[in-house]
Amino acid sequence: MPIVTIKLLAGRSDEQKRELVDSVTTAVSASANAPKERIHVIIEEMQPENYGVAGIRKSDEV
Repeated sequence: MPIVTIKLLAGRSDEQKRELVDSVTTAVSASANAPKERIHVIIEEMQPENYGVAGIRKSDEV
């Protein structure tokens, strides 16, 4: 049972997340030879103030 966790900054629409889950499920099914009904996709959304790159939080970018 493949489990895929995707971490994203919050802000994608419900439709974008739906398409992402579908695309990832299809890719994992094809590459791991796993039936789609056994593939789990978890989306973890992070707030920009809780994520930083090079010492700068995303919420502080101008």
